[in-house]
Amino acid sequence: MSAPKQHPHFITSLQGELYDWRLWTARAVVLAFASMAGLTVVLFTWMCEFAFEHFRSVEREYWWSPLLWTPVLTAVIVWLTRRFAPGAAGSGIPQVMAALAPEVHAPVRHFFVSIWLTISKMVLTALGMLAGLSLGREGPSVQVGAGVMHSCRHWLPKRGVVSDHGLLIAGGAAGIAAAFNTPLGGIMFAIEELSRRPEQRSNGLIMAAIVLGGLMSVSVYGNSSYFGIVGAIRVDRLDLHMLWPGLLVTIACGLAGGLFARLLIVSLSGQSTDWFSRTRARFPVRFAALCGLLVAVIGVASNGSIFGSGFMHTRALLDGVDESFGLFFLLKFLATWITTWAGVPAGIFAPSLAIGGGIGSDMAQLLLGVSSTTLIAVGMAAFLAAVTQAPMTSFIIVMEMVDGHGLVLSLMAAALLASGISRLVSAPLYAALADLQVRRVVPAEPPRLT
Repeated sequence: MSAPKQHPHFITSLQGELYDWRLWTARAVVLAFASMAGLTVVLFTWMCEFAFEHFRSVEREYWWSPLLWTPVLTAVIVWLTRRFAPGAAGSGIPQVMAALAPEVHAPVRHFFVSIWLTISKMVLTALGMLAGLSLGREGPSVQVGAGVMHSCRHWLPKRGVVSDHGLLIAGGAAGIAAAFNTPLGGIMFAIEELSRRPEQRSNGLIMAAIVLGGLMSVSVYGNSSYFGIVGAIRVDRLDLHMLWPGLLVTIACGLAGGLFARLLIVSLSGQSTDWFSRTRARFPVRFAALCGLLVAVIGVASNGSIFGSGFMHTRALLDGVDESFGLFFLLKFLATWITTWAGVPAGIFAPSLAIGGGIGSDMAQLLLGVSSTTLIAVGMAAFLAAVTQAPMTSFIIVMEMVDGHGLVLSLMAAALLASGISRLVSAPLYAALADLQVRRVVPAEPPRLT
């Protein structure tokens, strides 16, 4: 029978904490770079907003300008990406997940995260906003934050308390926390999407770095939600008379989100043999120009509502000043898929929220007498959960974004159900795309002869 464990001696433990300079140096460096990662994402946010405002000012003055400007700039972005920063293409989340894969070792990790990719991601995504493409900055913020955080390994003591994987998790999650102004959502993202090892999930220093990175956004923009000042947008509880409408929105978002994820996996894998996929493989820059033209046509047809992340349209839906029916959901779905297929650095978090909000708004208009803001919030959480298959992250982000604490259980249930439905339609999106990234640098093992 083993002897009972002894309680730690207070004085001895305190001396060990105070006199271990490596421990305190590591803590100081990690927290300093976490702050830097959060501020970098704040700068990235400003760059994207500045770029999109300039696009909107020209588009309002000359409605036809996207038909010329968007395809040209899309082609330029893809050429720059392929020529100088191929690791910056796409969302950024699969790259960080690929960098965390056990078969990806330190010498090749720079293909997925580095300071150069951080700078490239920021500039190229902002150019995508300037082009008016249907994309978000939240997914790219994960790669941006991870690149900044991972670079601090050069300043850590050799026998530090944080591994390279821990730095990547902290930086990626801090990026989400700062992008959405939701520190709790960043922690859940680290647990649900990025970390695969129990010790990574329970590291207090990593959690502190995530929260500190998220608080950098609060310090700059104030204690406001993603859609404005906390309390400005409130949603009602999902009572019994809202049960069936909420269930319909959840099922619709689960199916649509699963279809969206499957389209992205098939389109980006390069395994299809249709004309579009062959053209994308042979002439990627020309294909990008074609995609940019299609997005421009859809944008003009939608009176400009699908351009950008969809933030303003979602905010208008929540405020009750936009009651467009049916068309927005479908066109935003197509524009976001085409934008991602083009090969530009682009995130899908914010567009997914806009698509889900559009589904909820449409259902509220079909079923008279129900709260539109409640169904919009449910749709946002359900569609994001269906696309990412990360239900806990999705419901926490939406809850913090719209001050929806009264809907905690309802948002959680909608996210879980929509994610479950999506799994019947599609493989997990980010895991599948991360596997594609890993194959770029890790050759497949030849089949063994038996």
